[in-house]
Amino acid sequence: MNKALEDKLKTLPRTPGVYFHKSKTGEVIYVGKAAVLKNRVRQYFQSSRAFDLKTLALVREIHDTDWVETESEIDALFLESEMVKRYKPRYNVLLRDDKSQMFVRIDMKSEWPYVCFTRNPADDGAEYFGPFYNGYALKKAIRYLRPIYPYLTKPQGGRMSRLDEDLGLSPKQRDGSEAYKQNLRKLISYIKGNRVALMRELEQQMKQAAKDHEFEKAADYRNKFQAMRELQRRVMFGDREFLDISKDKALSDLQDLLSLKAIPARIEGYDISHQSGKDVVASMVVFTNGVSDRAEYRKFKAKNQRNDDTGNMFETVCRRFSGKNIKAWGMPNLLLIDGGKGQLKAAIKAMKQQDVHVPVISIAKREEEILIHRTESNIDITALEKLQQTPIPGVGVFDEGEYIVLNLHVGQQNASGHSRNLGSGTSLSPYTDITKLFQRIRDESHRFAVSYHSTLKQKRQTQSILEDIPGIGPATRKQLIKSFGSVSALKTKTEDELAAVIGASKAAKVFMFIHPKE
Repeated sequence: MNKALEDKLKTLPRTPGVYFHKSKTGEVIYVGKAAVLKNRVRQYFQSSRAFDLKTLALVREIHDTDWVETESEIDALFLESEMVKRYKPRYNVLLRDDKSQMFVRIDMKSEWPYVCFTRNPADDGAEYFGPFYNGYALKKAIRYLRPIYPYLTKPQGGRMSRLDEDLGLSPKQRDGSEAYKQNLRKLISYIKGNRVALMRELEQQMKQAAKDHEFEKAADYRNKFQAMRELQRRVMFGDREFLDISKDKALSDLQDLLSLKAIPARIEGYDISHQSGKDVVASMVVFTNGVSDRAEYRKFKAKNQRNDDTGNMFETVCRRFSGKNIKAWGMPNLLLIDGGKGQLKAAIKAMKQQDVHVPVISIAKREEEILIHRTESNIDITALEKLQQTPIPGVGVFDEGEYIVLNLHVGQQNASGHSRNLGSGTSLSPYTDITKLFQRIRDESHRFAVSYHSTLKQKRQTQSILEDIPGIGPATRKQLIKSFGSVSALKTKTEDELAAVIGASKAAKVFMFIHPKE
């Protein structure tokens, strides 16, 4: 870092904003946003941080940095998008896979346009706004804007939701589609960064309505004006999420290790769970840019309710890659199957049947070894073969017939204690970050699958025999439990004691049910 840049960084403010890294020639090579500019920008030049190769290349090329302060994080979010479009910085493309970008889609040509999000803009006549590199923050921001500029979230096949209309979240149908589109144009204007002008307009409308004694309308403008001011205090993102080097490094290393065509921005993990062969369910968890994306999680209740992990895995992957689900969820960059060779083979068979070609591997539970099919995992094994011929400390590549076994922690013999001991030993694998990422995906897929059974168990535990009594509804059941504490206590009461709480007619039904005549 040159002396001029070092001095400049000392003047960084503690405010939200957008920063611009520049090369020696003055080219803008990277644009980013920050909740606190001082903290975020200085992170790039901390020698203690272990950057991945791409980030290192960026840091070495930074000759100067500029920034623009914003009043809020939401302003920084939208400004970053506009600046990326304007400058097209090459490192914004290099450091993030295209699939990590998110766009806002609005089809203004339809009678009642709706607002939605997509990672795959299409040439369909709709307007797309973006890209945005933080999908979570984007959705959060648009949701906060909805009470100010009400919008629809899905196509209108029939009548609109009266509830959303009453809550001020969707347009009033009686006002007509043109008034609604005018409102949407203001939302678009906000997305483009014209917040100040829109706030000024709301303030003027509020004052004019009050002057005209249209107090209800003035109150509506006032509420929207205050809601927009409140947006400036909303926490949209934190600095920590932008420089998680371990995740970035894991994805970069994984691409190189498996010779993937692109950084695995979307990794899907699969697991099968059952209770004594019953209530079979499969989980699909999604990690986007190395971070769990819970909004994308899905469960598949097995059609064939039997203890057959390979058969159920085949069914699950077939359903995942149906035409309908591919269209709704897109395509992953990598599949991680929780299981051994049988489960991996079942997943491969399913993808063949659906004519899908996605890299797929599995992680064995016992030794946490990675299994790769030599010819059918859709993975170029050249790098793995070179690694086998020229081994490196902490990494093992082994032949097992048609499979390659990849062990990223050969020095760790106790699999159960592996996650605790990853940071110890002299032969630590250089791919520790990959192992930790796979562990998180595996553990999350297992947790999500098991949560289904926990829910079922909870339902069974809370289910009362009172639910089986004809003519006794939830309000009566609640009243009985509130008065007597439990079904067991209920059985000790006389019919008259029950009648004092729920009336004679219902008391007779309950008493006869819990004390059947022999």
